[in-house]
Formats: sequence, C-alpha cells, structure tokens
Amino acid sequence: MELLQSRGLLLTIFAACIGGTFQYGLNLTIINAPTTFIQKFINETWAERYGTQLESWVITLLWSITVAAYSFGGLVGALIAGPMAITYGRRNSLLLSNVFVLVGALVMGLSRTAKSFEMILIGRFFSGINSGVGMNVNPMYLGESAPKEVRGMVTLSCAPFTAAGLVVGQTIGLREILGSEELWPLLLSSCAVPALIQLITLPWCPESPRYLLIDRENKDLCMKALRRLRGDVDLTAEMDELLEEQAALEGQRAKRLWDLFRDRSVRWQLIITFVLGSAMQLCGNDATYFYAVYVFRAAGIPHEKIQYATIGTGCCELLTALTSNLFIDRIGRRILLTGGYSSMVICGILFTISLRHQDKITWMPYMSMICIFASILSFGIGPAGVTGIMPTEIFDQTARPAAYMINGSLLWINLIVVGMTFPFIVEGLGSFCYLPFLSLSFLSALFIGFFLPETRGKTFLEISKEFHKRNFNGLSRNKLR
Repeated sequence: MELLQSRGLLLTIFAACIGGTFQYGLNLTIINAPTTFIQKFINETWAERYGTQLESWVITLLWSITVAAYSFGGLVGALIAGPMAITYGRRNSLLLSNVFVLVGALVMGLSRTAKSFEMILIGRFFSGINSGVGMNVNPMYLGESAPKEVRGMVTLSCAPFTAAGLVVGQTIGLREILGSEELWPLLLSSCAVPALIQLITLPWCPESPRYLLIDRENKDLCMKALRRLRGDVDLTAEMDELLEEQAALEGQRAKRLWDLFRDRSVRWQLIITFVLGSAMQLCGNDATYFYAVYVFRAAGIPHEKIQYATIGTGCCELLTALTSNLFIDRIGRRILLTGGYSSMVICGILFTISLRHQDKITWMPYMSMICIFASILSFGIGPAGVTGIMPTEIFDQTARPAAYMINGSLLWINLIVVGMTFPFIVEGLGSFCYLPFLSLSFLSALFIGFFLPETRGKTFLEISKEFHKRNFNGLSRNKLR
C-alpha cells in the first residue's frame, strides 16, 4: 500500500504529531528569545513585592529553575504515559494530555498581568508533562497504526515534526514577531495553538488497531480502524498477522515497569533502550546549540542577525529529518544510527580543534560554523528520529508502554543532567568540553554496529522471535527453566 493513497493514515500522522513531538520542539525554543525580558520581569516583580533588588546570581538561579521545570514536567509525563496508554488507549492519551499544556499556556499567558514569575515556572512544568506524554505515546501510536512496509517512515514522522517545532519556536521568537518585551507572555502561551489543532483533528482518527485487538480484544473495532487507516485495500494478510501476534500474547497482561527488569525475555531490548535513550541526550547535540551563538559572533555575524542564523540550525535538523524519513525503510535503522553517531564523532573532533584555535586563525570561526551545521545534520539523519521508534519495534504489545516509560525517562533525566552540568564542563575543560560527548557518541556507534539487529521490513512477531533467541541463547523458555 502506498502511503500517499491513505488519507486516513496521513491525517493520523499530522493530528498525532502536531500535538505530540511538535509541541516538544516548540516548547524547547520559545523560552530562549524572551530570556532577558523574563529575567527583568523576575527582578522587577521581586522589587515591587519586597522593596529590594535581586543579585544577578539569584536571578540566574530562578531562571535556571524555570527552564528546568519543563524537563521535570517532561519526566513526570514520561512516567504517566505508560499507564495512560494502557488505560485510555494511545489516541485518547494524546487527547487527554492537552489539558496539561492548555493549563500551562493559560498560566504563563497571565503571569505578567498577575505579576507572578512563579506562574511561568508552573506553566512550564505543565507544558513539560504534555511533552513527556507526547514524546512517548506519539511514536507508539503511529508505529502500531502503520503497515510494516512503511512503519519506519510513518513512525519517524515524529522527527520532522519535532524539528518543525524547533524552527517555528525560533521563528515566532524573533523580535519582529512575538519575541519583544511587550509580547513575550503571548509567545509562551503560543503552545496552546498546536493543542487546539490536535483536539480538533485527532478525534477524526481511529485508535491503534493493535491496541483494540490485543489490549481490548475487539476484532470488529480493529477491522474498522484498519479500514480507516488503509483505505480500500485487501486487509486479509495484515489481519492474519495481527491475529497471529494476538495469539502469541494470549493470556498476557500489560507489563508494569518493574516487570521488565525481572523478565529475561526483554533483557537485550532493555539494554538497547538504555543505550539509545541515554546516547540521544549525551551525544553533544545540545552542546552544539549552546556554542552556536558564540561561534556565529566570532565569525563576524552582527549581534542582531545571530537570531536568524540560529534558525538555520533548526532548518538543518528539519532537512535531515525529512531526508531520513525517506530512506529509513530503504537502508534500515542501524545504518542511520551508526552513521549519525559516527559523523558526530568526526564533527566533534574537528569542532574541538576549531574551538582551540578560534582566536588564533582568522578563518577558524567559519570552520566552527561548518562543524556546527554538519553535526546537527548528522544528529538529524539518525539519532534524532530513529531513537524514538526503536521501543515500538523491539518490544511486544504488552511491554511497549512500560518500555516507553523507560526511554522517555532517560531522555528527560539526561536532558536535566546535561543542562545542569554543561556549564561546569565548559568551565573545567574549556575548548575540550566536547570530548566527553564525542567519546560517548563513539561508544554508541560501536554498540549499535555490533548489537542492534535490523528491524526493517519485519513484523513485530518476527522481531520478538529474534530477540527471544538472543535472550535465551537459542534455548527454549521451558528448557531454561
């Protein structure tokens, strides 16, 4: 079946992603533009309340806590995403999670009127919960709704929407649009728009067919969902695969988080999830973005033009995410991941050299700019998107929600760790601050090359059988016991 022939599947991709991974990208960047204005607002609010000015380090601390609140909210969202997906279904979980972001948008939008900087922190926390749920349930929902022939392309659609969210956040954050001192509350509350779009469009899309058949044991609703997703095609072969998968899981209930750690049949899947989930944040992509402004300034780009150059970094990630989307079902997951991390290692080495000589050689800032864009391109071609789809493919229906809780938690925990430790790494290592990240990227590329099996074109049941052989060393479960 050709993807473009199914309007139902295309609508499902858009409706799920606009309020899912798009929100994540948008909320990451809309907070950057009004940094100075919000810090000024914090100081003025404090002075009006208590009659004293805050010291600069206190303002920085309060701002850091406000920024970190989004990540802590994301961690909470990742932890509740699994139970929500099991109880309410994949589609309904995405719909329900919009309550969090709408509350957050309202609170942040009213913060200046209420003269309360604490409301920004609370709003960011609620927005983070929404993103935590979306980052887990969005790829799970699409992966379970897609035919195996284009499962990678459909599930990887999350990545272009994430990158699009980054670019949109950077764009509306321009001073000429919503990034001014007068409009920053509106900028922060703009995250309500994707939520409203999802609330309008997603109810027209069906629930995950696998969830309906395996979790809810409703064959009729499963058939109706497949018909809406696939259009007027013969569903006999796909339905037989689903029934075979259901039979293999008969009598098993949805696994809880702690069940995965005690279940030998998912040992290698857990190891892969821990490595990939951690590597995505520890590979240094955020460090690259951190240095972008410094490098652009050193390259002679005027201060007022740097905001436009920064948008170019987001466009790079969007471009490669779209490219990766086209090739994932042709060349496979492992090649994209290994190639992405390997390229980041090369870029990291060259970036370190260029940072070291930034002030000594006149053309070196331009070398640094090339490294920045090349590193972001490398991240976008594989790790940015493929990481999120792997739990869908390597875990079966009963373990998938709990697996995404782990994967999502790792993403947010490592985001918090990198955010809190990176300033100290920069202070301690200076121009060599990228070495820890490129070392981890190198180890990740080696691990993926040796231990990650290719899942392209395989059914979920075939993938489960392959991992069963690996987890039990070719022995049957009964012989092991």
